[in-house]
Amino acid sequence: MAWYPGATRMELQPESDDQPAIRPTQFIVHSIVAPWTPQRTYEYWRDSTNLESHFGLGYDGSLGQFIGTETRADANAAANRRADGTGAVSLESASNLQASDLWTAAQVEALIQLGVWLHEKHGIPLRICRSASDPGFGYHRLFDVWNPSAHSCPGDARVKQFKEVVFPGIVARATGKTTTPEEDPMAGITKQDIFDAVWKTDAIAAPADAADAKTNPTWAAQSILKDVQARVRALTVAEAGQSAAIAKLAQLVGSEVDTEQVVAAVQKAIADAVVKVSVDVTGPRAS
Repeated sequence: MAWYPGATRMELQPESDDQPAIRPTQFIVHSIVAPWTPQRTYEYWRDSTNLESHFGLGYDGSLGQFIGTETRADANAAANRRADGTGAVSLESASNLQASDLWTAAQVEALIQLGVWLHEKHGIPLRICRSASDPGFGYHRLFDVWNPSAHSCPGDARVKQFKEVVFPGIVARATGKTTTPEEDPMAGITKQDIFDAVWKTDAIAAPADAADAKTNPTWAAQSILKDVQARVRALTVAEAGQSAAIAKLAQLVGSEVDTEQVVAAVQKAIADAVVKVSVDVTGPRAS
């Protein structure tokens, strides 16, 4: 087993001795959704669960190592250890309770230093993993088989920071260059990610006549689309009623019926037309 010299050794037993060996080919980063020090993370792994990561990272950049990097740790589901003996090195990092904050500057520096060591020690290639089993660097939600519970770890802010700061920093430090190898900009992005970005981003000005326009000034695109659909259906119904009224009035011109009969006939024509167009536009309603 291998122990990183930049971390405080806090060895978990019996996991460190009992769990099988791996050949490390990936480094996967997590947020633990708690503002914990490495010591507190170690205590949680030891006392409260049968899961564990290889490393724990505090806000101040302090780093603890719980299991050697050539022994399986159980934080990445299918990436923990594969049938061919390869597996991922995992790191849990302190975060706020919503996993919505950025890594601190001290955390970023610790991640870069550890990433360089893993590249040099275990030959983990300087690329973002292109598939769930592809050697390289990644974050927990990058692939579903790493993250079967489908949570957002390590959080949107840190995913962006990983792509723009942490991973480029590892590459630059390891190669002595300021540029990074070309990466697929769509790597790890799913159809759901694209759908959410297009339709669920809450950034469009709300309709001025919306009941909650003052308290909810921006809407997601999908909300705007639903509002437009509702308005179109309402206009279709109104237009059908107006057309029926005009047609009935034209039919009654010159007849001997009195005003009350005209009104009743027009109202019935409107009602019949509205019912029909409502069924045509929105579908039959359940009784």
